[in-house]
Amino acid sequence: MSVAALIVAAGRGARAVTEASQPKQYCPLGGVPMLTRTLAAFAAHPGITDILVVIHPDDVALYEQASAPYADALLPAVSGGVRRQDSVRLGLEALAHNAPAHVLIHDAARPFADEALISRVIGALAGSRGALPCLPVTDTLKRGENGRIAGTVPRQGLLHAQTPQGFDFDAILTAHRAAARDSTLEFTDDTSVAEWFGLDVAIVEGSEHNRKLTTAEDLMIADQLLRQGSAPAGSVRVGSGYDVHRLGPGDAVMLCGVRIPHTKTLLGHSDADVGLHALTDALLGTIADGDIGAHFPPSDARWRGASSDMFLKDAGARIEARGGTVVHADITLVCEAPKIGPHRDAMREAVAGILGLDISQVSVKATTNEQLGFVGREEGIAAMATATVMLP
Repeated sequence: MSVAALIVAAGRGARAVTEASQPKQYCPLGGVPMLTRTLAAFAAHPGITDILVVIHPDDVALYEQASAPYADALLPAVSGGVRRQDSVRLGLEALAHNAPAHVLIHDAARPFADEALISRVIGALAGSRGALPCLPVTDTLKRGENGRIAGTVPRQGLLHAQTPQGFDFDAILTAHRAAARDSTLEFTDDTSVAEWFGLDVAIVEGSEHNRKLTTAEDLMIADQLLRQGSAPAGSVRVGSGYDVHRLGPGDAVMLCGVRIPHTKTLLGHSDADVGLHALTDALLGTIADGDIGAHFPPSDARWRGASSDMFLKDAGARIEARGGTVVHADITLVCEAPKIGPHRDAMREAVAGILGLDISQVSVKATTNEQLGFVGREEGIAAMATATVMLP
């Protein structure tokens, strides 16, 4: 079943005014825009088929910068309305052209939703037309009147609502259209619209990490925690990658971003740079984000003849969006020819430039296959890569 993600990022965030005077969804958290972090979880989730972001018309430049790492995975953004419910309805109308079975509606100001939470919401839609992730209220609740405590509110059965909130697409679109016909109706979230319209909504376990960042203090605390998490006390991830391409008629091969004159060329849908392909897979492995084929399928004509540095840049951007840092890249090329030694440092410089690393963080090695197998017969070239990444 197709599942679209609708990210609501059209608000002004008046309670989170920052020195940069920019909407909170574009403020940096650990050096990465909040919206970029929000998009990361949905772009990486295997169950999400489409992603659409609703933005304020004044934020186009900010949006393009924040969404750049996932530009190829996003539908064209749409402008929102005056109220949140107006923005959601406009986003749903835009998604209607894709006719998804389900939709997850998520606030851009919740940048810490994770794969498990998204999966729980999607799973709940198998038996309900709506799904709300929430947590039980644990604080004691008081009712105030005229500056004095007027009583204690029983907290039994009370829940903190979160996003993403999941729905049968046709049902929630119909509900929002009906609500729009009465301008006096005000809803603070989409399950409120669903309740008003009579849709059943299942309760899903929320996440303590999935907090909404509302105030300037929220942003400051989150930024500090993420920056601390990028320190050496963070998690070290190591990923591996492997790629092979056939050799065919030609006069040069692309290896690790360097064009090397040769009696043959590597064949592939893109430029067939086995070194960069293997390293791209290694980087994606460190964040468990599939492989190069999942993000740039060879069946897609857009990538025909594409330069492989764009694949590697995308993998690096995905790591950066999660607050991660590439620490080291190690590539081994397996071929009988051409000779790699004379081009080794140029390759290291090319890879370092693509990922924004120092050349000392990139290793390129080469070996033959002792004239054994397809490599030994010079039918193809293989590459292996290992990437080391620091994550918060």
